[in-house]
Amino acid sequence: MNPIDDRERAIEAMLFASDEPLDARQIVARLGDDWSIGDVRAFIQAIAARHAGSGIELVDRGGHWHFQTPADLAHLLRRERDDPRKLSRAAAEVLAIVAYHEPVSRAEIEAIRGVQTSKGTLDVLMEAEWIAPAGRREVPGRPLIYKTTDAFLRHFGLGSRKDLPGIDDLRAAGLLDPVDLAFDDAMGELDLVKDGEEA
Repeated sequence: MNPIDDRERAIEAMLFASDEPLDARQIVARLGDDWSIGDVRAFIQAIAARHAGSGIELVDRGGHWHFQTPADLAHLLRRERDDPRKLSRAAAEVLAIVAYHEPVSRAEIEAIRGVQTSKGTLDVLMEAEWIAPAGRREVPGRPLIYKTTDAFLRHFGLGSRKDLPGIDDLRAAGLLDPVDLAFDDAMGELDLVKDGEEA
């Protein structure tokens, strides 16, 4: 077995010991100026490849890296516990809207949901560090707009927003409300009738 480069070992130890995922810039800042971001990224890739298929894996969550248990072994380590972050239906809806439409303002969230959104709902999501202000929309009134955070990606095991499930994935997982499915089916039948009338 080939010896591991001391610089690679240093990065591996840092990632293993860190309480939170680290990106290449944070690692360079801790290691010193004689390190380049490109070198650190190359070592991170080597570490990830070395651990692939083992009992721990190095994963990328929005450009930040951390060690975790592979998904197929997670059941062995899972403990029964109450999740302190039980979201209300309103908070779950708002979080989904922000994730799929970000950056988005409160008025835009309300337009999509069809009901008013309390400030408390947004506060809960910001306290959980799953959403954050992303500036102001350049329109009259300059409303505050929101986006998801790296903590959101880490919590839900996503590498980036591109990993969010699509409508077909949600339907296959049974996560869509039966009322929504019935509405979609009815709209599909209506389109078929219209097509038949035109023919």
